Parts: sequence; structure tokens; C-alpha cells
Amino acid sequence: MADPSSYRPRAGEIPTGPGVYRFRDQHGRVIYVGKAKNLRARLNSYFANPAGLQAKTHAMVHTAASVEWTVVGSELEALQLEYTWIKEFAPRFNIVFRDDKSYPYLAVTLGEKFPRAQVMRGDRRKDVKYFGPFYPAKAIRETLDTLLRVFPVRTCSAGVLRRAQQSGRPCLLGYIDKCSAPCVGRISPEDHRKLADDLCQFMGGEGTRFIRQLEREMAEAVAELEYEKAARLRDDIAALRRVFERNAVVLAEDTEADIFAVAEDELEAAVQVFHVRNGRIRGQRGWVVDKVEDTTAGEFVEHMLQQVYGENADSDRLPREVLVPVEPENAEQVAAWLRGLRGAAVNLRVPRRGEKAALMGTVKDNAEQALRLHKSRRAGDISTRSSALQELQEALGLPVPLLRIECYDISHVQGTNVVASMVVVEDGLPKKADYRKFAVTGDAARDDTSAMYDVISRRFRRYLEDQTQVAPAISGQIDISDESAKAAPRKFAYPPSLVVVDGGPPQVAAAVKALDDLGIDDIYVVGLAKRLEELWLPDDEFPVVLPRASHGLYLLQRIRDEAHRFAISFHRQKRSSSMTVSILDDVPGLGPAKRQAVLKHFGSLKRMRAAAEEDFLAVSGIGPAMARQLVAALASGPSGEAGDDDAEPAVNTATGELLD
Repeated sequence: MADPSSYRPRAGEIPTGPGVYRFRDQHGRVIYVGKAKNLRARLNSYFANPAGLQAKTHAMVHTAASVEWTVVGSELEALQLEYTWIKEFAPRFNIVFRDDKSYPYLAVTLGEKFPRAQVMRGDRRKDVKYFGPFYPAKAIRETLDTLLRVFPVRTCSAGVLRRAQQSGRPCLLGYIDKCSAPCVGRISPEDHRKLADDLCQFMGGEGTRFIRQLEREMAEAVAELEYEKAARLRDDIAALRRVFERNAVVLAEDTEADIFAVAEDELEAAVQVFHVRNGRIRGQRGWVVDKVEDTTAGEFVEHMLQQVYGENADSDRLPREVLVPVEPENAEQVAAWLRGLRGAAVNLRVPRRGEKAALMGTVKDNAEQALRLHKSRRAGDISTRSSALQELQEALGLPVPLLRIECYDISHVQGTNVVASMVVVEDGLPKKADYRKFAVTGDAARDDTSAMYDVISRRFRRYLEDQTQVAPAISGQIDISDESAKAAPRKFAYPPSLVVVDGGPPQVAAAVKALDDLGIDDIYVVGLAKRLEELWLPDDEFPVVLPRASHGLYLLQRIRDEAHRFAISFHRQKRSSSMTVSILDDVPGLGPAKRQAVLKHFGSLKRMRAAAEEDFLAVSGIGPAMARQLVAALASGPSGEAGDDDAEPAVNTATGELLD
């Protein structure tokens, strides 16, 4: 662990104005982002008496290797920059709120030509409007099915839409009037978008307006003796009322508020929010976060509002009132920031009595229940991962904890299309953003050990190169400017605690030799041989054999199988690409359209080679210069001799059949 005094800024270097600061570890990775009204006072508090810091802050300052700061003009700017950096770097010692992906949302894809309404889970996408979340999923599916009676917007996938456009016939929903069928022109794109906008407005809490509008239209239909139309409108009104009245009125009908509550223990905190629109609970969201930094209740609420509303900076989603259990730190700046996001006034306060305080009690009950459920679900998983990593460390006799494991696998077919994969596991969980693929060519592709040596050398050569970029950031205090972001380290700059190779002693020896040649001696290597699932350490005559029921062996098997899967998928992709390479691909100026025209005209490679320049001029778009290039390319190809033409079958590229 680093000594905080080794990177403490010199006296007088730190400015006294407001700003944002970042702590980096020895690899240049940002591990904590904070803000302060007075940078000098705040940063000095970390170094004045490190031994007296709280446990999590003590761990942070001893993990860090450097600190840097940026001065801003106001506390509001500091709030905004702090959120931006937390989102960009995801520091390990900052509390980060991640959405609970188990809840479904009603989503309308407003970015498409024909907006689509669907039930979606997972990460949010651009140009998609979300409503919810809802629980259970069946409820929102039934709601959407009911709403399609009044707002018959498209719900089909892109493939179904494309087939309907090609055939000129709508799908089943178009025939039963639950889709306005824009795919076949029954409704114009503009009118269909108006339907989607109306659906969004209804889900946004304007149900009363639509119901009253339909009631007026029904009365007009009755007055004009159009009883069939009036009956349809009556049924539409009943459908909207069923949807609108599913949520009981909990507050006054003009109430628009988000009500937050927090339940916490020493290690984790659960947050729940009820979205109240027009006095009804329209949605609910929840997060469970690790308390990786020492914060007061007010600081926690400030971080919560920063990330919840900063992630969804949509003015429609910000209500007039935000009710929280504790007033946040810098409440005035937070309220000003929320006003800027909404474009209108936002009342940020703590309810003390009345209906809103009672409803917050219900939200608190939900948060406590969510925390209990989260702990019961994660207890077994966390303990299993921890025991697997601990067991593996002890079995291999490693002096360092296995925080990051990288596994490498080679894939090929009889030495062709040789590729390799690198998969990464941190804290026992896959980190897919750090996965890498390698194409192996030349002498390195002659066998598995040469390929392994090549891949390990390339990966850790990049590691050493990135270390030289990171070095200025960790050598001491640096002056921060807008150019500082360019010094952010790449992911190759983070070394693993353990390298796992798929194979036995030869593959392990190749990996160790690659590291030795680069001068790296602090990264440990182990091989996992598939036949008996034994572990091979460098220079050991006998393998390490773990029990079949071992959690550590199971973890290594999962990592190895993931590396194998990733390598196989890349190999298949590369092999498929190589099988579709044509001699015509290298002819200058011959684009895809002209190439296809040539193939269609002649039908086979044999006929193309037998053709003269005049024959190529018969193809649309081929001129004299291009015809000469084609004849030259075909004559100099790998099968350019007459005897070879007869040896290979001719293929009709339009139908795929073999030609005599």
C-alpha cells in the first residue's frame, strides 16, 4: 500500500477555491472523485492525520498513488463536473447507482420512422421514451394490449415490419385493428407519430384529458345518430379508465413528485423511489449500492440525486417536487442543478407531516424489504466467489489476492485462421468490456506454443507501453487542464494478478518466456490442462490437482470455457470471411455493384478466365480500362493456368450450383 506522504501536495500548491479532485492508483486508474468548496481545506484533511481517517477513507488514501484537481468557477459547476467524472471513470471508492434491471419498462422508440411500443428491460437507449418501471411484467403487457385499442401504434419487430412492407399485407394486429398498419400505408408516418405522441402523453399522466375528449366525441356521435361509432368510443373510454384507474389515487390529483427513501446498514444501502403523477403512483425504481466511501446521510442523498437525475436528464421525467428523507449537502446548488435539467422550478424538500410523509414511510418499507431480499440473494453468491478465489490463491501458493484473472486460448483448424482470445475476470465476475481478440499470422501461427508466446508478448508489450503513458500521472502532483483527459490509461495498463493459459507445460513455458523476455517478473502464470483438469505451474514437475468439487477449480473451468467460447466465435467469423474472398476483390475500381454484375453475367470463374476484353465490355458499367484490368487479374490469379481451370469446379454465384 502507498504511503500518503509520498504523494502529498506541497504546502501552498493547492488553491482555496471550489473545485473537483481525483485520486489515482499506481496504474493511473481513477479510484475516487470528490468536490469541495475549499480544495485546500478538503485535501489537507486526507493527509493531516491518515491514521485517524475512517476505515474506507484510510483504504482509499493508501491505495492511491497521486492526487490531482481542477478549479471551477462555482459550487454548482463543481457538482456538475463531479457527476461527469463519476460517470466517466466509475471510481471504485465512489458510490455508484446502477439500475435494477429486473424491472420492465414500457418503451416507445421515438427515434424510428414508425415508433414502436414495447416492453423492455436492460440499459436505456437513445431516442427511446420510457415509462415505469412496472411490476409484475404481466401488468404492463396487459396495459399495453388494452391501450392499443385506443392508440394502435406499431408493436412489431423490425423483421416483421420489413416483411409486411415487402408483401403489402399487414400482420395479424393490423387485421384486428390493434395496429394502424403504417407498414402498408393505411396511415401516414406523421399520423402514426401523432398516435405515438398521444400514447406517451397518456402514460405521462394526462389520462383525464383523453377520456374527456373521447366522451365529447361519443356525445357528438350520439347526437348525429352514429350509434356504432358511439359504441366503439364507449368501449375505448372503458379501456382507458381501466388503465387509468389501476393505480389508486394516493395524493391530490395535481401532485407530481418523486419520493425517495433509503434503508442501509454498515456495508450497503437500498434506495427506492415512487414516481407520483397526477396523484397516482405511476412507477417505482430501486437500487442497492455498496457503501464504498464514508459519507454522511446528506452527502449520500446528494450523490443519489446527482446520478439518478443526471443519468436520465429528460425534462419530462423531472417532477415539480422531489421529496427526500434527509436534506442533501449543498441543497441550494442541487436544487439549482435540478432546475437547470427540468427547465422549470423544482421543489426539493423533506416532508415532515401529512400524506406525503406517510407515503414516504411506505417507500421506506419497500427499501427495507429490498435490502433484506438483496442480502438473502447475494449471501451465497458472494461467499462462493470469495471462497473460490481464496482457495485458488492458497492452492497455487500465490502471495497476492486474485483481484484480476486473465485467461488465454488459441483456436484454429489444422493451423489455418489462427486466432486467440483474452477474457478477464475481476472479483470472480466476468468483465466483458476488457475482453480482447488476437489474430495470429506468420511464424507465430506455426503451432500453439508460438501463438501463445506471440499473444502474451503483444498483450504485455502494450501494458508496458501504457505504463509509460501513466507514469507522469503517478510520479507526483501534476497541473490539471483540459488536456489531462488524454493521459487517461488504457485498459491494457491494468495488469492481472494471475494469467491462465489453456494447456499444459508447453503453453505455460511459452507464456513465462514471453513475460521474461519483456522483463516482467511479478505476474503469475498457471496452465489448465483439459484432459484431467490439472493445474501446471512454471518449472514444476508435477501438477496441482484440485478436488472435483472445489469452488476454485469450478471458477477456473468457467474462465477457461469462456475463453474457449470467445476464441471459437472469432475463429468462425474469420474463417467465414476467408471463404468469401474473391480474386475480384483486389481489382482497383471494381466496387460491389460492378463485381456482382460481372459474376452474374459470366456465372463461373472458368468462363471469366476464358473471356476476352470484348466479352467484359458487354457487362453494364465495365469500360475498356476496367476490362483490361479484369483480364490481367484473372490471368495472374492463383489458378491462372489452363490446367488449373479444368481442375476446379465452376460455381454459378447467383444460384450456388456446380456447372459442367
